[in-house]
Amino acid sequence: MQRFRLKADGRIVELRDGREFPLAPEMDARAGGETLAVRDLRRRAQLTQQEFAAKVGVPVETIRNWEQGKRMPRGPARALLAVIAHAPDTVFAALSKG
Repeated sequence: MQRFRLKADGRIVELRDGREFPLAPEMDARAGGETLAVRDLRRRAQLTQQEFAAKVGVPVETIRNWEQGKRMPRGPARALLAVIAHAPDTVFAALSKG
């Protein structure tokens, strides 16, 4: 059984043998890492911005702002994106049941 922890800064880590392992590599927002990460997640899922926004439950403008670097995902959104990076099919299946 896997155990996960949501950190105060929005990161999600996996707990193994009393140690924490990040689910997604650290991204430097100043270098545009998160901008590319959101676009990459969406493209790997083979979704349009509209489809990705609907699945994640945010306005399409939010996805556009993240991808263009106008805004950065924070808190719960950042945590959700980290989980999507780790297990997209599982996350999208769980979100579609709600």
